Amino acid sequence: MKLFARLFLPILAALAACNAPASHAQDRLPDPIRRPPSDAAAMKTSFAPVARRAAPAVVNVYARSLVRQRDPYFEMFGNGVPRARVQQSLGSGVIVRADGVIVTNNHVVEGGQQFMVVLNDRREFSARVLLADPRTDLAVLKIDVGSERLPTLAIDDREDLEVGDLVLAIGNPFGVGQTVTNGIISALDRTADPSGGDPSSYIQTDASVNPGNSGGALVDMDGDLIGVPTFILSRSGSSSGVSFAIPAAMVRRVVETAVGGGQTVVRPWLGAKTDLVTGDIARSLNLPRPEGALVSNLFPGGPAARAGIREGDLIISIGGAEVNDPASVNYRVATARPGDTVDVDVLRDGRPQHLRVRLDAPPANPPRDERILNNGSPLAGATVANLSPAVADEIGVDPVTAGRGVVIAKPGRGYAAMAGFKPGDIIREVNGQAITDTRQLQGVLNRAGGAYWQVTIERDGQLITGRFRA
Repeated sequence: MKLFARLFLPILAALAACNAPASHAQDRLPDPIRRPPSDAAAMKTSFAPVARRAAPAVVNVYARSLVRQRDPYFEMFGNGVPRARVQQSLGSGVIVRADGVIVTNNHVVEGGQQFMVVLNDRREFSARVLLADPRTDLAVLKIDVGSERLPTLAIDDREDLEVGDLVLAIGNPFGVGQTVTNGIISALDRTADPSGGDPSSYIQTDASVNPGNSGGALVDMDGDLIGVPTFILSRSGSSSGVSFAIPAAMVRRVVETAVGGGQTVVRPWLGAKTDLVTGDIARSLNLPRPEGALVSNLFPGGPAARAGIREGDLIISIGGAEVNDPASVNYRVATARPGDTVDVDVLRDGRPQHLRVRLDAPPANPPRDERILNNGSPLAGATVANLSPAVADEIGVDPVTAGRGVVIAKPGRGYAAMAGFKPGDIIREVNGQAITDTRQLQGVLNRAGGAYWQVTIERDGQLITGRFRA
């Protein structure tokens, strides 16, 4: 029945339109104007000038790593020595400084031990990683070109993009060689994590992007870099017209950090937890529509609290840019620099409030005191650290609601990884004893024994208790 309606209702509507009285003719949309090209130049309109300007600054990036692989056949005969195999990944990159500074995706270089960059003119250079940031999926490389000045793409972070703007994607899909595809901006401010844990707010485009395009260039019609393609949504693994790029504002922050000698990207923080405004929440606040991000928790003494932001405030904009969910709040803060002061507009009891917030780096208090656990417990092999706002932000845990305790920074390759522990798990109890810091945890594990272990962790706000046999 639904199929019948979909097929025949448009036909009935068309017939009705044909029989409509002449008096309603003026309500119809005008027929599209069709005319041939006015001159030869109009027939030759193309993206070639933009591609010609941008393409020389887009490069290929190769990452090589040595992987040790077991061979069950030789193990049968007592020759169970793992064999070394060279593994190579391929991506794209963009030259952003004439002295050989290149930005690409972190996942292109992650795990690599040797890196090679191939320029548009096919020259090859070994490269070193200046900075790799998994949170943004960006990495910055450097090649030595001596006194030569390479072609570059200007990073356009003015953020005056609009849905429908024409864009080009330039990269090396499937390793076939440099390829230019075109499309439009399909959406802005997309996020992979609506809770706000992802510091990026992606540009969505329908320009064809495939494996190998990662780390390449998304450029506007001025030939400027507006984003770096990072992932696609696809059931086949190939382009389905839904791809996402890291905006230029985030690219600039990471590049500036790397060129300035930073090994990690220090992001400022607001010190406030925000929630998505649903339809029900909007009605309870007498809003005409869901908008902004609702402040649900504040870190004592944090930037938001010092500036006068209160729980229940509705954040409408940061730095003059509209925000509509926790992810956009996170992005606007993350693209600022520690020490910057930004304008924050909020609604409080229905009345607008304008505040100025100084965005500091999250504090590293208490001290990290990172330790690798090497006892016979279920946590063996894990790297743990004292939880602070700085550590929480680094590993993607909410620094406002996480509180104090001990967090797993890396599960390692020991029993902890096999038991299913993950980065960001907060260790709350071991054998019924509350855990407060890494030193105390180490002591509890050293003193504990017996046939069974009981470990309680907090993951994504939920308490999980596991029981393990020694």
